[in-house]
Amino acid sequence: MKNFLACVLTAALLSAPVQAQQIQPIDGIAVVVDEDVILQSELDRAVANIRAQYADRTQQLPPPEVLERQVAERLVLLQLQVARAEATGVRATDQEVDQAIAAIAAQNQVSVEQLRAQLAADGSSPDQFRDSIRDELLVQRLRQRFAQTQISVSDAEVDAALESQQAGGEQFHLAHILVALPEAATPEQIATGKTKIEGIKSLLERGEMNFAAAAVRYSDSPNALEGGDLGWRAANEIPAAFAELVRGMQPGQVTDPIRGPSGFQLLQLVETRDAAQAGPSNVTQFQASHILIRIDENTSAEQAQAEAATLHARIVGGADFAELAREHSEDPSSQSKGGDLGWFTQDEFGPDFGGQIAALADGEVSAPFRTQAGWHIVKRTGVRQADVGDDNRRAQVRETIGRRKLEDEWNRFLRELRGEAYVDYRNDADPQATPDAAPTAEPPATPPADGG
Repeated sequence: MKNFLACVLTAALLSAPVQAQQIQPIDGIAVVVDEDVILQSELDRAVANIRAQYADRTQQLPPPEVLERQVAERLVLLQLQVARAEATGVRATDQEVDQAIAAIAAQNQVSVEQLRAQLAADGSSPDQFRDSIRDELLVQRLRQRFAQTQISVSDAEVDAALESQQAGGEQFHLAHILVALPEAATPEQIATGKTKIEGIKSLLERGEMNFAAAAVRYSDSPNALEGGDLGWRAANEIPAAFAELVRGMQPGQVTDPIRGPSGFQLLQLVETRDAAQAGPSNVTQFQASHILIRIDENTSAEQAQAEAATLHARIVGGADFAELAREHSEDPSSQSKGGDLGWFTQDEFGPDFGGQIAALADGEVSAPFRTQAGWHIVKRTGVRQADVGDDNRRAQVRETIGRRKLEDEWNRFLRELRGEAYVDYRNDADPQATPDAAPTAEPPATPPADGG
Protein backbone atom coordinates (compact mmCIF):
# COMPACT_ATOMS: atom_id res chain seq x y z
CA MET A 1 0.00 0.00 0.00
CA LYS A 2 2.91 2.31 0.70
CA ASN A 3 4.00 2.01 -2.92
CA PHE A 4 0.39 2.22 -4.03
CA LEU A 5 -0.09 5.51 -2.17
CA ALA A 6 3.00 6.96 -3.78
CA CYS A 7 1.67 5.85 -7.17
CA VAL A 8 -1.73 7.35 -6.38
CA LEU A 9 -0.14 10.68 -5.55
CA THR A 10 1.88 10.61 -8.75
CA ALA A 11 -1.13 9.61 -10.82
CA ALA A 12 -3.28 12.25 -9.19
CA LEU A 13 -0.74 14.94 -9.96
CA LEU A 14 -0.29 13.74 -13.53
CA SER A 15 -3.89 13.14 -14.53
CA ALA A 16 -6.88 15.36 -14.16
CA PRO A 17 -10.42 13.94 -13.86
CA VAL A 18 -12.88 14.21 -16.66
CA GLN A 19 -15.33 17.04 -16.05
CA ALA A 20 -17.51 16.70 -19.10
CA GLN A 21 -20.45 18.48 -17.51
CA GLN A 22 -18.58 21.59 -16.35
CA ILE A 23 -18.73 24.65 -18.53
CA GLN A 24 -15.21 25.92 -19.03
CA PRO A 25 -14.38 28.98 -21.11
CA ILE A 26 -12.01 28.66 -24.04
CA ASP A 27 -11.68 24.90 -23.74
CA GLY A 28 -12.09 22.19 -26.28
CA ILE A 29 -12.61 18.47 -26.55
CA ALA A 30 -9.38 16.54 -27.05
CA VAL A 31 -10.83 13.03 -27.13
CA VAL A 32 -14.31 11.53 -27.16
CA VAL A 33 -14.39 8.28 -25.19
CA ASP A 34 -17.65 6.39 -25.61
CA GLU A 35 -20.23 8.78 -24.14
CA ASP A 36 -17.76 10.99 -22.29
CA VAL A 37 -14.88 13.29 -23.21
CA ILE A 38 -11.37 14.29 -22.24
CA LEU A 39 -10.98 18.05 -22.38
CA GLN A 40 -7.97 19.73 -23.91
CA SER A 41 -7.27 21.45 -20.59
CA GLU A 42 -7.04 18.05 -18.87
CA LEU A 43 -4.67 16.75 -21.50
CA ASP A 44 -2.54 19.90 -21.32
CA ARG A 45 -2.32 19.57 -17.53
CA ALA A 46 -1.26 15.92 -17.72
CA VAL A 47 1.37 16.66 -20.38
CA ALA A 48 2.74 19.56 -18.32
CA ASN A 49 3.16 17.30 -15.31
CA ILE A 50 5.00 14.69 -17.36
CA ARG A 51 7.33 17.42 -18.58
CA ALA A 52 7.91 18.50 -14.99
CA GLN A 53 8.88 14.92 -14.10
CA TYR A 54 11.43 14.92 -16.91
CA ALA A 55 12.68 18.46 -16.25
CA ASP A 56 16.28 17.26 -15.83
CA ARG A 57 16.21 14.87 -18.80
CA THR A 58 14.02 16.52 -21.41
CA GLN A 59 16.11 14.97 -24.19
CA GLN A 60 14.45 11.63 -23.39
CA LEU A 61 10.97 12.92 -24.16
CA PRO A 62 9.43 12.37 -27.59
CA PRO A 63 8.37 15.29 -29.80
CA PRO A 64 5.44 17.30 -28.37
CA GLU A 65 2.72 15.77 -30.53
CA VAL A 66 3.95 12.24 -29.77
CA LEU A 67 4.09 12.90 -26.03
CA GLU A 68 0.58 14.32 -26.20
CA ARG A 69 -0.68 11.16 -27.90
CA GLN A 70 1.03 8.94 -25.30
CA VAL A 71 -0.47 10.88 -22.42
CA ALA A 72 -3.88 11.06 -24.10
CA GLU A 73 -3.88 7.28 -24.51
CA ARG A 74 -3.15 6.90 -20.80
CA LEU A 75 -6.09 9.15 -19.98
CA VAL A 76 -8.30 7.15 -22.35
CA LEU A 77 -7.35 3.87 -20.66
CA LEU A 78 -7.90 5.40 -17.22
CA GLN A 79 -11.34 6.65 -18.20
CA LEU A 80 -12.32 3.29 -19.71
CA GLN A 81 -11.25 1.46 -16.55
CA VAL A 82 -13.17 3.86 -14.31
CA ALA A 83 -16.27 3.44 -16.47
CA ARG A 84 -15.98 -0.36 -16.35
CA ALA A 85 -15.48 -0.25 -12.56
CA GLU A 86 -18.59 1.86 -12.05
CA ALA A 87 -20.62 -0.30 -14.44
CA THR A 88 -19.73 -3.43 -12.47
CA GLY A 89 -20.61 -1.96 -9.07
CA VAL A 90 -17.16 -0.98 -7.84
CA ARG A 91 -17.41 2.04 -5.53
CA ALA A 92 -15.19 4.35 -3.50
CA THR A 93 -16.94 6.35 -0.78
CA ASP A 94 -16.11 9.90 0.27
CA GLN A 95 -14.78 8.49 3.53
CA GLU A 96 -12.41 6.17 1.67
CA VAL A 97 -11.19 9.01 -0.53
CA ASP A 98 -10.57 11.11 2.59
CA GLN A 99 -8.61 8.24 4.13
CA ALA A 100 -6.50 7.82 0.99
CA ILE A 101 -5.72 11.56 0.91
CA ALA A 102 -4.80 11.52 4.61
CA ALA A 103 -2.53 8.52 4.01
CA ILE A 104 -0.87 10.26 1.05
CA ALA A 105 -0.24 13.34 3.20
CA ALA A 106 1.21 11.19 6.00
CA GLN A 107 3.38 9.29 3.53
CA ASN A 108 4.81 12.60 2.32
CA GLN A 109 5.17 13.88 5.91
CA VAL A 110 2.83 16.82 5.46
CA SER A 111 -0.63 17.65 6.77
CA VAL A 112 -3.70 17.41 4.54
CA GLU A 113 -3.84 21.21 4.49
CA GLN A 114 -0.19 21.39 3.40
CA LEU A 115 -0.86 18.80 0.70
CA ARG A 116 -3.74 20.89 -0.61
CA ALA A 117 -1.53 23.98 -0.62
CA GLN A 118 1.11 22.10 -2.62
CA LEU A 119 -1.50 20.94 -5.11
CA ALA A 120 -2.80 24.49 -5.47
CA ALA A 121 0.75 25.68 -6.15
CA ASP A 122 0.99 23.02 -8.87
CA GLY A 123 -2.26 24.25 -10.41
CA SER A 124 -4.57 21.42 -9.25
CA SER A 125 -7.85 22.15 -7.51
CA PRO A 126 -9.03 20.13 -4.48
CA ASP A 127 -11.94 18.74 -6.50
CA GLN A 128 -9.66 17.63 -9.31
CA PHE A 129 -7.35 15.93 -6.83
CA ARG A 130 -10.22 14.15 -5.06
CA ASP A 131 -11.66 12.93 -8.34
CA SER A 132 -8.25 11.63 -9.41
CA ILE A 133 -7.83 9.76 -6.12
CA ARG A 134 -11.32 8.30 -6.49
CA ASP A 135 -10.51 7.16 -10.02
CA GLU A 136 -7.30 5.49 -8.86
CA LEU A 137 -9.15 3.69 -6.04
CA LEU A 138 -11.77 2.44 -8.50
CA VAL A 139 -9.12 1.18 -10.91
CA GLN A 140 -7.23 -0.52 -8.10
CA ARG A 141 -10.38 -2.30 -6.94
CA LEU A 142 -11.34 -3.27 -10.47
CA ARG A 143 -7.89 -4.82 -10.87
CA GLN A 144 -8.23 -6.62 -7.52
CA ARG A 145 -11.60 -8.05 -8.55
CA PHE A 146 -10.11 -9.11 -11.88
CA ALA A 147 -7.26 -10.88 -10.07
CA GLN A 148 -9.64 -12.70 -7.74
CA THR A 149 -11.82 -13.99 -10.57
CA GLN A 150 -9.33 -14.50 -13.40
CA ILE A 151 -5.99 -15.43 -11.85
CA SER A 152 -5.08 -18.72 -10.18
CA VAL A 153 -1.73 -20.30 -9.36
CA SER A 154 -1.46 -24.07 -8.97
CA ASP A 155 0.70 -25.91 -6.44
CA ALA A 156 2.53 -27.46 -9.38
CA GLU A 157 3.54 -24.01 -10.63
CA VAL A 158 4.81 -23.07 -7.18
CA ASP A 159 6.75 -26.35 -6.91
CA ALA A 160 8.37 -25.78 -10.30
CA ALA A 161 9.40 -22.23 -9.40
CA LEU A 162 10.88 -23.36 -6.07
CA GLU A 163 12.81 -26.14 -7.81
CA SER A 164 14.15 -23.58 -10.27
CA GLN A 165 15.32 -21.38 -7.41
CA GLN A 166 16.97 -24.27 -5.60
CA ALA A 167 18.71 -25.32 -8.80
CA GLY A 168 20.18 -21.83 -9.06
CA GLY A 169 18.45 -20.99 -12.32
CA GLU A 170 18.85 -17.58 -13.90
CA GLN A 171 16.42 -14.70 -13.73
CA PHE A 172 16.31 -11.99 -16.37
CA HIS A 173 15.69 -8.26 -16.07
CA LEU A 174 13.94 -7.26 -19.30
CA ALA A 175 12.71 -4.15 -21.09
CA HIS A 176 10.78 -3.78 -24.32
CA ILE A 177 9.67 -1.40 -27.03
CA LEU A 178 6.30 -2.01 -28.67
CA VAL A 179 5.05 -0.77 -32.01
CA ALA A 180 1.37 -1.58 -31.67
CA LEU A 181 -0.84 -2.86 -34.45
CA PRO A 182 -4.63 -2.63 -34.39
CA GLU A 183 -6.90 -5.66 -34.47
CA ALA A 184 -7.14 -7.09 -37.99
CA ALA A 185 -4.31 -4.84 -39.17
CA THR A 186 -4.15 -4.22 -42.92
CA PRO A 187 -1.05 -5.16 -44.93
CA GLU A 188 -0.21 -1.46 -45.15
CA GLN A 189 -0.40 -1.03 -41.36
CA ILE A 190 1.76 -4.11 -40.84
CA ALA A 191 4.34 -2.80 -43.31
CA THR A 192 4.36 0.59 -41.62
CA GLY A 193 4.83 -0.98 -38.18
CA LYS A 194 7.65 -3.18 -39.47
CA THR A 195 9.40 -0.17 -40.99
CA LYS A 196 9.13 1.73 -37.72
CA ILE A 197 10.47 -1.07 -35.50
CA GLU A 198 13.38 -1.63 -37.89
CA GLY A 199 14.13 2.09 -37.77
CA ILE A 200 14.19 2.05 -33.97
CA LYS A 201 16.53 -0.96 -33.97
CA SER A 202 18.82 0.82 -36.44
CA LEU A 203 18.87 3.91 -34.25
CA LEU A 204 19.88 1.81 -31.23
CA GLU A 205 22.59 0.01 -33.18
CA ARG A 206 24.15 3.33 -34.19
CA GLY A 207 24.20 4.45 -30.57
CA GLU A 208 22.12 7.56 -31.17
CA MET A 209 19.86 6.76 -28.20
CA ASN A 210 19.83 4.25 -25.34
CA PHE A 211 17.06 1.69 -25.03
CA ALA A 212 15.15 3.38 -22.18
CA ALA A 213 15.13 6.73 -23.96
CA ALA A 214 13.97 5.08 -27.19
CA ALA A 215 11.15 3.37 -25.28
CA VAL A 216 10.01 6.71 -23.86
CA ARG A 217 10.21 8.32 -27.27
CA TYR A 218 8.83 5.63 -29.56
CA SER A 219 7.11 2.75 -27.70
CA ASP A 220 3.33 2.31 -27.78
CA SER A 221 3.38 0.23 -24.59
CA PRO A 222 1.61 1.56 -21.46
CA ASN A 223 5.00 1.47 -19.69
CA ALA A 224 6.72 3.57 -22.37
CA LEU A 225 7.28 6.53 -20.04
CA GLU A 226 8.99 4.15 -17.59
CA GLY A 227 11.55 3.21 -20.23
CA GLY A 228 9.76 -0.01 -21.17
CA ASP A 229 10.96 -1.77 -17.99
CA LEU A 230 9.41 -5.24 -17.52
CA GLY A 231 11.19 -6.10 -14.26
CA TRP A 232 12.70 -9.46 -13.32
CA ARG A 233 11.42 -12.69 -14.88
CA ALA A 234 12.34 -16.32 -14.33
CA ALA A 235 12.75 -18.43 -17.46
CA ASN A 236 9.35 -20.07 -16.90
CA GLU A 237 7.72 -16.64 -16.69
CA ILE A 238 8.85 -15.61 -20.17
CA PRO A 239 6.77 -16.62 -23.21
CA ALA A 240 8.29 -19.64 -24.89
CA ALA A 241 8.85 -17.66 -28.07
CA PHE A 242 11.14 -15.27 -26.18
CA ALA A 243 12.75 -17.60 -23.60
CA GLU A 244 15.27 -19.22 -25.94
CA LEU A 245 16.24 -15.84 -27.36
CA VAL A 246 16.81 -14.38 -23.91
CA ARG A 247 18.94 -17.31 -22.74
CA GLY A 248 21.35 -16.70 -25.61
CA MET A 249 21.69 -12.95 -25.04
CA GLN A 250 24.25 -10.90 -23.15
CA PRO A 251 23.24 -8.04 -20.79
CA GLY A 252 22.54 -4.92 -22.82
CA GLN A 253 21.81 -6.86 -26.01
CA VAL A 254 18.61 -6.18 -27.98
CA THR A 255 16.69 -8.72 -30.08
CA ASP A 256 15.80 -8.27 -33.69
CA PRO A 257 12.16 -7.19 -34.21
CA ILE A 258 9.66 -9.82 -33.00
CA ARG A 259 6.05 -10.01 -34.22
CA GLY A 260 3.60 -10.75 -31.41
CA PRO A 261 -0.15 -10.48 -30.81
CA SER A 262 0.10 -6.78 -29.91
CA GLY A 263 2.42 -5.74 -32.70
CA PHE A 264 6.19 -5.59 -33.24
CA GLN A 265 8.58 -5.65 -30.27
CA LEU A 266 12.21 -5.16 -29.42
CA LEU A 267 13.31 -6.94 -26.26
CA GLN A 268 16.38 -5.94 -24.25
CA LEU A 269 18.16 -8.08 -21.67
CA VAL A 270 19.15 -5.52 -19.03
CA GLU A 271 20.91 -7.88 -16.58
CA THR A 272 20.77 -11.39 -15.13
CA ARG A 273 21.03 -12.92 -11.66
CA ASP A 274 20.85 -16.29 -9.95
CA ALA A 275 17.41 -17.23 -8.66
CA ALA A 276 18.97 -17.80 -5.24
CA GLN A 277 19.76 -14.07 -5.15
CA ALA A 278 16.28 -13.06 -6.28
CA GLY A 279 14.99 -11.77 -3.00
CA PRO A 280 15.71 -11.09 0.65
CA SER A 281 15.73 -13.94 3.15
CA ASN A 282 13.73 -11.77 5.57
CA VAL A 283 10.31 -10.17 5.25
CA THR A 284 8.72 -7.32 7.18
CA GLN A 285 5.94 -8.43 9.49
CA PHE A 286 3.52 -6.37 11.55
CA GLN A 287 1.68 -7.15 14.76
CA ALA A 288 -1.71 -5.54 15.28
CA SER A 289 -5.20 -5.88 16.72
CA HIS A 290 -8.41 -4.86 15.02
CA ILE A 291 -12.12 -4.39 15.50
CA LEU A 292 -14.30 -5.38 12.55
CA ILE A 293 -17.90 -4.25 11.98
CA ARG A 294 -19.28 -6.28 9.10
CA ILE A 295 -21.68 -5.07 6.41
CA ASP A 296 -24.46 -7.58 5.77
CA GLU A 297 -28.20 -7.85 5.27
CA ASN A 298 -28.75 -6.64 8.83
CA THR A 299 -26.15 -3.86 8.90
CA SER A 300 -25.85 -1.26 6.15
CA ALA A 301 -22.55 0.38 5.23
CA GLU A 302 -23.72 3.60 6.91
CA GLN A 303 -24.67 1.78 10.11
CA ALA A 304 -21.34 -0.09 10.20
CA GLN A 305 -19.44 3.15 9.63
CA ALA A 306 -21.38 4.90 12.40
CA GLU A 307 -20.72 2.06 14.87
CA ALA A 308 -17.02 2.06 14.00
CA ALA A 309 -16.87 5.82 14.49
CA THR A 310 -18.51 5.48 17.92
CA LEU A 311 -16.04 2.79 18.99
CA HIS A 312 -13.13 4.87 17.71
CA ALA A 313 -14.30 7.84 19.77
CA ARG A 314 -14.42 5.62 22.87
CA ILE A 315 -10.87 4.39 22.20
CA VAL A 316 -9.62 7.94 21.78
CA GLY A 317 -11.40 8.75 25.04
CA GLY A 318 -9.41 6.10 26.88
CA ALA A 319 -11.43 2.89 26.52
CA ASP A 320 -9.45 -0.36 26.37
CA PHE A 321 -9.01 -1.52 22.76
CA ALA A 322 -8.89 -5.24 23.58
CA GLU A 323 -12.02 -5.05 25.72
CA LEU A 324 -13.98 -3.27 22.99
CA ALA A 325 -12.75 -5.83 20.45
CA ARG A 326 -14.00 -8.70 22.61
CA GLU A 327 -17.39 -6.98 23.03
CA HIS A 328 -18.00 -5.62 19.53
CA SER A 329 -15.68 -7.10 16.89
CA GLU A 330 -17.33 -9.40 14.36
CA ASP A 331 -14.12 -11.22 13.36
CA PRO A 332 -14.52 -14.67 14.98
CA SER A 333 -10.84 -15.57 14.55
CA SER A 334 -9.58 -12.63 16.65
CA GLN A 335 -12.54 -11.49 18.79
CA SER A 336 -11.81 -13.76 21.75
CA LYS A 337 -8.16 -12.60 21.69
CA GLY A 338 -9.06 -8.94 22.02
CA GLY A 339 -8.69 -8.44 18.27
CA ASP A 340 -5.10 -9.72 18.19
CA LEU A 341 -4.10 -10.78 14.66
CA GLY A 342 -0.60 -11.93 15.57
CA TRP A 343 2.27 -11.36 13.15
CA PHE A 344 1.50 -10.95 9.43
CA THR A 345 2.96 -9.47 6.25
CA GLN A 346 1.65 -6.21 4.86
CA ASP A 347 -0.43 -7.70 2.06
CA GLU A 348 -1.64 -10.78 3.93
CA PHE A 349 -5.08 -9.28 4.59
CA GLY A 350 -5.23 -7.27 1.37
CA PRO A 351 -3.61 -4.01 0.24
CA ASP A 352 -6.24 -1.73 1.79
CA PHE A 353 -5.76 -3.24 5.25
CA GLY A 354 -1.99 -3.53 4.86
CA GLY A 355 -1.65 0.08 3.80
CA GLN A 356 -3.37 1.28 6.93
CA ILE A 357 -1.03 -0.84 9.07
CA ALA A 358 2.08 0.40 7.29
CA ALA A 359 1.06 4.05 7.76
CA LEU A 360 0.72 3.67 11.56
CA ALA A 361 3.39 3.93 14.24
CA ASP A 362 3.65 1.28 16.95
CA GLY A 363 0.94 1.92 19.54
CA GLU A 364 -1.08 4.13 17.17
CA VAL A 365 -4.77 3.51 16.41
CA SER A 366 -6.16 4.12 12.94
CA ALA A 367 -9.26 6.06 12.07
CA PRO A 368 -12.12 3.79 10.94
CA PHE A 369 -11.59 2.55 7.39
CA ARG A 370 -13.43 0.23 5.04
CA THR A 371 -12.34 -2.91 3.20
CA GLN A 372 -14.37 -5.58 1.45
CA ALA A 373 -14.86 -7.26 4.85
CA GLY A 374 -16.45 -4.19 6.47
CA TRP A 375 -15.34 -1.28 8.67
CA HIS A 376 -12.16 -1.66 10.74
CA ILE A 377 -10.29 0.05 13.52
CA VAL A 378 -6.68 -1.13 13.82
CA LYS A 379 -4.08 -0.75 16.55
CA ARG A 380 -0.53 -1.52 15.48
CA THR A 381 1.62 -3.00 18.25
CA GLY A 382 4.87 -3.99 16.55
CA VAL A 383 7.01 -4.51 13.45
CA ARG A 384 9.90 -6.92 12.82
CA GLN A 385 12.06 -8.54 10.18
CA ALA A 386 11.34 -12.28 10.11
CA ASP A 387 13.11 -15.14 8.37
CA VAL A 388 11.18 -16.49 5.41
CA GLY A 389 10.19 -20.04 6.32
CA ASP A 390 8.94 -22.66 3.89
CA ASP A 391 5.32 -21.53 4.14
CA ASN A 392 6.22 -17.89 3.66
CA ARG A 393 8.59 -18.78 0.82
CA ARG A 394 5.82 -20.67 -0.97
CA ALA A 395 3.44 -17.77 -0.40
CA GLN A 396 6.03 -15.36 -1.76
CA VAL A 397 6.59 -17.47 -4.87
CA ARG A 398 2.84 -17.88 -5.37
CA GLU A 399 2.41 -14.12 -5.15
CA THR A 400 5.19 -13.53 -7.67
CA ILE A 401 3.70 -15.97 -10.18
CA GLY A 402 0.23 -14.51 -9.65
CA ARG A 403 1.55 -10.99 -10.18
CA ARG A 404 3.16 -11.97 -13.48
CA LYS A 405 0.00 -13.72 -14.64
CA LEU A 406 -2.08 -10.73 -13.61
CA GLU A 407 0.18 -8.40 -15.53
CA ASP A 408 -0.22 -10.41 -18.73
CA GLU A 409 -3.97 -10.97 -18.37
CA TRP A 410 -4.63 -7.39 -17.29
CA ASN A 411 -2.77 -6.01 -20.29
CA ARG A 412 -4.83 -8.30 -22.52
CA PHE A 413 -7.99 -7.07 -20.81
CA LEU A 414 -6.95 -3.44 -21.37
CA ARG A 415 -6.30 -4.11 -25.06
CA GLU A 416 -9.77 -5.62 -25.39
CA LEU A 417 -11.32 -2.76 -23.44
CA ARG A 418 -9.59 -0.22 -25.67
CA GLY A 419 -10.43 -2.12 -28.84
CA GLU A 420 -14.14 -2.27 -27.99
CA ALA A 421 -14.40 1.43 -27.11
CA TYR A 422 -15.41 4.31 -29.33
CA VAL A 423 -12.45 6.71 -29.17
CA ASP A 424 -12.31 9.81 -31.35
CA TYR A 425 -9.14 11.93 -31.21
CA ARG A 426 -10.33 15.38 -32.25
CA ASN A 427 -6.94 17.05 -32.65
CA ASP A 428 -4.90 14.10 -33.88
CA ALA A 429 -5.15 10.70 -35.48
CA ASP A 430 -6.06 7.78 -33.28
CA PRO A 431 -2.69 6.34 -32.17
CA GLN A 432 -4.04 2.81 -32.56
CA ALA A 433 -5.25 3.32 -36.09
CA THR A 434 -1.89 3.42 -37.87
CA PRO A 435 1.54 3.30 -36.21
CA ASP A 436 3.79 6.27 -36.91
CA ALA A 437 6.16 5.55 -39.73
CA ALA A 438 9.16 7.35 -38.26
CA PRO A 439 11.86 6.61 -37.50
CA THR A 440 12.44 4.79 -40.77
CA ALA A 441 14.90 1.99 -41.19
CA GLU A 442 17.56 4.61 -41.94
CA PRO A 443 16.53 7.56 -39.75
CA PRO A 444 18.49 10.80 -39.82
CA ALA A 445 20.70 11.72 -36.88
CA THR A 446 17.88 13.76 -35.38
CA PRO A 447 14.60 11.78 -35.53
CA PRO A 448 11.80 13.62 -37.29
CA ALA A 449 9.08 15.42 -35.36
CA ASP A 450 6.53 12.66 -35.87
CA GLY A 451 8.91 10.03 -34.55
CA GLY A 452 6.54 8.41 -32.06
